[in-house]
Amino acid sequence: MAVGKSRIGRLLAKRLSMPFVDTDSRIEEHFRRSITEIFGQLGEAEFRRAERELISRLLSEEVQVISVGGGAFTDERTREELNRHALTVWLDAPFELVVARLARSESRPLAASKSEEEIRALWDQRRGHYAQAHMRIATGKRDPERVVDQIIAELR
Repeated sequence: MAVGKSRIGRLLAKRLSMPFVDTDSRIEEHFRRSITEIFGQLGEAEFRRAERELISRLLSEEVQVISVGGGAFTDERTREELNRHALTVWLDAPFELVVARLARSESRPLAASKSEEEIRALWDQRRGHYAQAHMRIATGKRDPERVVDQIIAELR
């Protein structure tokens, strides 16, 4: 959460002349509700089911840059399918930066109304899953264009 996946994904797609898809946006369009409303009204299990199905469908389409939500890669089936059919990139931002960005956002249901310690526990829990991505890019406060430069350099 809050590492810049959508922004960096859009920039990467533009530089590679590929389509860009943000799975959270697609899911919101499908349900005609915000992610927060989906979690609140339908539950996380329904959201994850829809997310898994969407990602599976996207992986069978044309080559594209796909930004998946922060929890998608924690689902074993989704993670395995992504790693099997795509080049996966973990955008690794420092915890302090993530917390600062989350504090400015109200649209992240798993972080809403949680203490910094609870967010740290979630962040720590997810890191082991994210480490299974093909590529790890330390982002920090780096300019998104420089992050994209590094991803492209690592692709070669």
